[in-house]
Parts: sequence; structure tokens; C-alpha cells
Amino acid sequence: MGVGEVLASLTGRPLPEAASRLAAAGAPVFPCVPGGKRPLVEHGFHEATTDAGQVVAWWRRWPTANIGVPTGTVSSVDVVDVDQKPAGSGFPAFDRARGASLIPGWLALVRTPSGGMHAYFPADPQQPQPSWQASRARVDFRGEGGYVIVPPSRVAVPDGEPGRYELVGAACPDVAPVDAAALRAFLDPRPQPALSRGVRATRVQDAERLAGWVAALGEGERNRGLFWAACRLAESGASPGSVEDALGAAAEHAGLPPREVAATIRSAFRTAGAAAPRAGLNMARHDGSQRRSSQVPGPVLS
Repeated sequence: MGVGEVLASLTGRPLPEAASRLAAAGAPVFPCVPGGKRPLVEHGFHEATTDAGQVVAWWRRWPTANIGVPTGTVSSVDVVDVDQKPAGSGFPAFDRARGASLIPGWLALVRTPSGGMHAYFPADPQQPQPSWQASRARVDFRGEGGYVIVPPSRVAVPDGEPGRYELVGAACPDVAPVDAAALRAFLDPRPQPALSRGVRATRVQDAERLAGWVAALGEGERNRGLFWAACRLAESGASPGSVEDALGAAAEHAGLPPREVAATIRSAFRTAGAAAPRAGLNMARHDGSQRRSSQVPGPVLS
């Protein structure tokens, strides 16, 4: 059964049943707060599973929990997230990308509670693509290190009742993976600094690892963790805009509001410029265990 067919089968289903159906179809799921997007489990989308017993136990404990699905190779889907807010819309940019043949059809289209859209694409297992955020275009990409909330979940919108995620478009024929790098370059072109190939590759790899780590941070750790990660990228010579693109979507998925994300990244750049990016943070390397503490250890970077 394709992604569109699976999502269509969830219409009108209670959330516990929908979560079980998704898991049975091979989509790993995890619970998020009712009416919101923040994970309820300690390690976020990293705990997503298709295990029927675990899924039943989660939704027995939280019967109104929203359903999160990690994007990328773990679920075999990537998602282009088109934003729709009073401050602006991502639909014009999405339409321009379609006109430039950068959107090769889709597996499914889902309307989000704010009036935006999630366009689902097959993920290429041989070429994982990291998540990113093109904030000026109001279009995000959810790949490795990301996740989406799926139907029939409901999320509260400002000054309104909670709205539902709804399937509004089925699969196009001969759907191919989206080229996320080309899409990002089209939507949000940026001048590239003159770096050696080795330095550029290291920075990209670090950004991908940091984004995945930031996305999994829990409440009470998110600001400090984002600050620490932004400092690391600032020290490597990255620009504020590229750091926001690399970490912004991950921080929002962890539960930070966009304004708070932007303010934390600006603070990190001010601190990094003062040569004190690690003040007050535990610089111990993350050893792979899932321990938690009052301080935020960083992930292992090359």
C-alpha cells in the first residue's frame, strides 16, 4: 500500500487506531503532545517504532496523542513543508519550484491546520538528504533528522480551534525523489565562501549531526542545546543564515518557537564573536548512551 493509500485509510479513525495502522504499514511512529507537535517520549523521533505492542502501550497511556513520523530513510519518505502564516505564504515559492521542474510529482499532499501543506516524496535510501529550512521562502525540507505530524492529528492554531491534518492529494504517476539540494539552492540561493573541499565537507557533516541532535532535545535542554550547536557552527565560520537553515527546523521540531530559535542563534553568534561559546555548558562528548542531566552534552563531531 502506498503512502497516499495509507493516509487515506486513516480518515475518521481514532488516533490510537491510526497510529497502529501506520505502524502495521511499516511507518515508524511516536506520540506527540495532544494538540501540539512536541514529542511525549524522552528521545523524540529517535524512539519511533513499528512495534505493535509499543505503539498500543503509548496510545493507551496517551489516547489523544498526536502521531509523529520521522522523515528520511527510516520511514522511506521525505516531506516538503509549505508554510502558511499571517506573516507570509510558502505557496508562491513552491509553485515557482514546480514551474522550474524541481517538484517531480508527489506521493501525497496533506493540508496542515494552519492552511499550509506537506508534500510527500519517496526517500532515496542510497542518498539520504538532511533536513533544512528556507525561512525567507517559507518552505522547509524534512529529511534525515526531521519528522512530521500526520493525519488525523490535530494542532491548535493561533486564535482558533485545533485544526486537523487532512489528505488532499493522492500520488502522481512515476514519482521520483525530490532533489533537496537543488530545491534549496533555487528557493534560497546563498553565496558560498571560498573554502577548501575538505573544510566544506566537514562543516556540512557537522551541521547534519548537530541538527539531528538538536531535534531530539527535551524540554529544559532545548535553548542551551541549540545555543551550543549554533556556537559550534559559528566557530567553524558558518554565516548566521546558514546556521538558521541548518538548525532552525530541528529546533522548531524540538518545540522552540521560531522567534526563540532566531534569538538563540543571534546570541550564539554574539558569544562566539566574544570567544566564549562554551560558557555554562557541559562540553563532555556524547558517548552514545541515552543519559540525561541538568547540563546538555553535545554530540560527537568529527
